[in-house]
Amino acid sequence: MSLEGKTVVLGVTGSIAAYKAPPLARKLQSKGAEVIVVMTEAGTKLVDPLTFRSLTGRAVPVDMFEPSTDWQIEHISLSEKADLFLIAPATANTIGKMANGIADNLLTCAVMATKAPVLIAPAMNVNMYENPIVQENIKRLEELGYTFVGPKVGRLATGIEGKGPLADVDDILAKAEELLKGR
Repeated sequence: MSLEGKTVVLGVTGSIAAYKAPPLARKLQSKGAEVIVVMTEAGTKLVDPLTFRSLTGRAVPVDMFEPSTDWQIEHISLSEKADLFLIAPATANTIGKMANGIADNLLTCAVMATKAPVLIAPAMNVNMYENPIVQENIKRLEELGYTFVGPKVGRLATGIEGKGPLADVDDILAKAEELLKGR
């Protein structure tokens, strides 16, 4: 399926799996999507925004209060441009904020304001993922209409096997295409 003419806002958070987001951005582009990357401050500690700027040709907003060259309210602008809001990787922290209506950074504010479908690809340690609070937050978001893909079972950053690694890029792309079909 082509994503020609679709805009995907790609949220990148502070999971070690953030290094998989640049190839995801490229795959989305190869399908014809315009990709706008927004990062949390923690995400910038793992992948430099310059990487995404080089891949997408667009500035990468991080700070809600950073002056912009053109006057716009950044989180509203992002939310209105999105045909799909994709958060990959999504940390337990970001999932918890969204599930509880906490909009204290540019990414969570933009998600709160969007009318577009939201696709969340969690990536975290198995113990965090299996934590009842995280599971309850995921359940709450699903009940509110948010869609999840993954995580998969595999080797974690700590070296143990378990459920927590980011879903494969192709699986995330397939779910994104499914959500955009007919939109």
